[in-house]
Amino acid sequence: MKKVSVGVDIGGTNTAIGIVDESGKVLAKDSIPTPDKGSAKEYVAKLAKAIHIQINHVKGVNDQIEILGIGVGAPNANYYRGTIEHAPNLVFKGIIPFVDLLKEEFPELENIVLTNDANAATIGEMVYGGAKGMKNFVMYTLGTGVGSGLVVNGELVYGADGFAGECGHATLIPNGRVCGCGAKGHLEAYTSAPGMKRTAFELLAHYNATDSLLADKSFKELNSKMIYDAAKAGDKVASEVFEQTGAYLGQAIADTVHHTSPEAVFLFGGPTAAGDLIFNPIIENLEKHLLPIFKGKVKVLKSSLDSGDAAIVGASALVYGELNK
Repeated sequence: MKKVSVGVDIGGTNTAIGIVDESGKVLAKDSIPTPDKGSAKEYVAKLAKAIHIQINHVKGVNDQIEILGIGVGAPNANYYRGTIEHAPNLVFKGIIPFVDLLKEEFPELENIVLTNDANAATIGEMVYGGAKGMKNFVMYTLGTGVGSGLVVNGELVYGADGFAGECGHATLIPNGRVCGCGAKGHLEAYTSAPGMKRTAFELLAHYNATDSLLADKSFKELNSKMIYDAAKAGDKVASEVFEQTGAYLGQAIADTVHHTSPEAVFLFGGPTAAGDLIFNPIIENLEKHLLPIFKGKVKVLKSSLDSGDAAIVGASALVYGELNK
């Protein structure tokens, strides 16, 4: 029998679904809209139907398939309780017993596991990626927000209530920029993709840089890819955006190293495509802020997960992580 798991990634707009084998290969995938109205129960019924379609598709190719379980990555997901709690980007308000609802649709499956998207990526790195065999590492996910997952002694750290590891909401600059969560000065407000855009506009104003390649961009149209392209072309403002972003990340990662003493820190997400532009200032500032006992010990690595399938692959890895406990 070929053993596979189902990976589900719930985003604010779309929900991705994939069937993934033990090597991390995606055998089938699809997506459905994440609803902007209706109940959670109605949504789970539609999700279950879409999962069954993908399972039937895979079994049509190979009838010797065993489904080990379903892993779900979702915002504000509580691993301990199997709930999605007060997710700001989802229509479902309050505390949703998501795992229980999914188990009603799949009573034959013992392993249905839920966690947040950054933790799912972390488990994916441990099961399929560059962290395979590592007992102590950290994952930072850089995108619309900044997420993180902490692995200590081979286990993901969930804390007392299931929500540990929110490094993106550590205070970087007291009374600084307003974060998406409403608080001020959080790391996410400076090093997420929107945070990089905000840095670019601050620098354009600071230097009165009317000659910058970014000067004619509106706030709504500017994105991190444009900043990268301008930096590669030698634009001063764009280059400084990466320098500042890397400096902030290096400082924050140093704090994380002091807390967990990892072997490596993995970075995942769009900004990592900038390569040395972002990694060099991260590593330089990480070393700058580390205690002497940690200097030169911690590797900073790009995630080896495929960016296109990372969300569903990471979610599917939750099942394998559960089975290997």
